[in-house]
Amino acid sequence: METLQQFFDTFMQAWLQADLVFLVVFGLLFVIVWFLPSLLALLFNRQHLAKIALLNIPAGFSWIAWVALVVWAVTGKLGDKLAEKASLKPVA
Repeated sequence: METLQQFFDTFMQAWLQADLVFLVVFGLLFVIVWFLPSLLALLFNRQHLAKIALLNIPAGFSWIAWVALVVWAVTGKLGDKLAEKASLKPVA
């Protein structure tokens, strides 16, 4: 219990010593990282942007879901290209 109290006291001291610029920059970076799958979907996978953005909010609590959204956001156009290639080449 003392370890938890020491951690809390250290956190509160750091919070009180932080200036406004640091808190704004930290908050901005936190939001950018949290919504990185949505930002990547804006560039790579516009077809599923709304779904990725909606799922991005709860996915930030789970690293596994967050990484899965990043992969989905980045591979959007790749999936379309592979589907086009598969439909153009007949199987002999």
